[in-house]
Amino acid sequence: MGEKEADSSRRRRQRRADGELSRNRILDAATEIAAERGYEGTSIGAVSAKCGLPASSIYWHFKDKDDLIAAVIERSFGNWLQVWQLPEDVVARDRLVEVALRTAKAVSDSPDFLRLGLMLALERRPVEPRARAMFVQVRRQAFEALSAGIRDLGLDLTEAQVAQIATYAIAGADGLFLAHEIGGDSVDLVAMFELHGHALYDTALRMIEENKG
Repeated sequence: MGEKEADSSRRRRQRRADGELSRNRILDAATEIAAERGYEGTSIGAVSAKCGLPASSIYWHFKDKDDLIAAVIERSFGNWLQVWQLPEDVVARDRLVEVALRTAKAVSDSPDFLRLGLMLALERRPVEPRARAMFVQVRRQAFEALSAGIRDLGLDLTEAQVAQIATYAIAGADGLFLAHEIGGDSVDLVAMFELHGHALYDTALRMIEENKG
């Protein structure tokens, strides 16, 4: 490769790096604003002012506000899905408790993601925003991952019971998140999620006993 080609390649790599940095700055700003103001209160102008980049830069990365908010949710997808996958090297009760503790950490590290997603999920519109559809999709995949993990526990549960426990687990996580948002530090999130994990296992045991009867 000649000197001109090498220089051109370096410039392209730098542009890609700068573009990725700008995109993340935009997403960080959009996450913070949307979590505070909701979908309606978020605007490209507000995001521009928050991140210090011109609106033209935002539109270069994202088609419109809905595309931007959907990208905010999609960026958090990997971490959110991972916490619902049960570890394989511990006993059943500890596996459920471990998932609960991972969820507490994920909620503590990235509360804006769940706050924004729940806001979108509760809103009803004639035309569903892509961002809301993205959050619903993320939750569906989390539900499927958790359901698969519960089946792998070998607890002799029916498919309906697996679905009940998975639904209860995710709903309980939502409730604990809201309790912490309202109560702040007075709510020990880690302790509450640990309790939630034990409650999930005890519920599974009760269902198994009912099946025997």
